[in-house]
Amino acid sequence: MTKPLKHKLTYPLIGLLILMVIVISGFVYFDRLLSKPVKIKNIKIDTKAALKLNVLQQISKKNGIKEWELKAASATLLKNKNKAELEDVTITFYTKEAKKIHLKAEKGFLNTKTHDMTFSDSVVVSYENSTLKTDKLHYNKKKHIIYSDTHVKLTKKGSVIEADSMTTKLNDRYTVLEGHVKGRFSENFNIL
Repeated sequence: MTKPLKHKLTYPLIGLLILMVIVISGFVYFDRLLSKPVKIKNIKIDTKAALKLNVLQQISKKNGIKEWELKAASATLLKNKNKAELEDVTITFYTKEAKKIHLKAEKGFLNTKTHDMTFSDSVVVSYENSTLKTDKLHYNKKKHIIYSDTHVKLTKKGSVIEADSMTTKLNDRYTVLEGHVKGRFSENFNIL
């Protein structure tokens, strides 16, 4: 072999050998790195929860007729209790004429046996062009009613009615306001 050819082949072969050593060393290093057990820090265990769900959707029917449809961003089923804690709740209640009444709340509780519910934190109920706002609202499945024992504010077409408590029979679309009832009515207000 001639000397110039020997020099031309020696440098690329040495470079290839160095490259192979680097690749093998890198493989061994990453293999060891990935083989080590992963240490998890700051893990929080919820001792109250039996099960946590990121999204919950549930439909309740009675005699084949839809009564309500519930959606929550998260749900925590509580241990040894028949309760689920709900976050970012939206629910649609249905009347016997299939009219829709919408409810939104930041928090809620669902009794997993009776399907009674309690909603709190910025509760808003909408029906057609009426809006009801309160801090806390309850739903009784057996009677298919919603009720509140805290201050409520009902607005419709520029009119406002406020009261200390409220009960709405969902199937009858009938609402009773009680305790310090007061209101302001616009000329466009229609009681129906």
